[in-house]
Amino acid sequence: MASTTVNVVRYTALLTGVFYGIAHRRTLQKQHDEERLQHAIHERQRLVEQAKEEFRKKKEEGTTKSGVVTDPEDPRFDLEKLVAVWERESS
Repeated sequence: MASTTVNVVRYTALLTGVFYGIAHRRTLQKQHDEERLQHAIHERQRLVEQAKEEFRKKKEEGTTKSGVVTDPEDPRFDLEKLVAVWERESS
C-alpha cells in the first residue's frame, strides 16, 4: 500500500497537470483567435482592393476607342457626341 506522502504527491501532480492543461489551452485558443482575426482582416482588404480594381476597369470601359464616354453616370457624358459616333460607325 502506498504511503500518504506518495498519494499527496501523486494527486498534487495530477491537479497541477490539469490546471496547466487548462491554462495552456486558453493560451493556444487566444493565439488561434488572433490569427483568425488577422486572416479575416487581410481577406477583407484583399477583396476591397479587388473591387476597386474592377471598378477602375469598369470606368475605363465606359470610354470608347474614339474617346467618347458611354457611361451615362459619368459627368463627362455627352449624348450628342455618342449618337454622332454611332452614326459614323453604322455608315
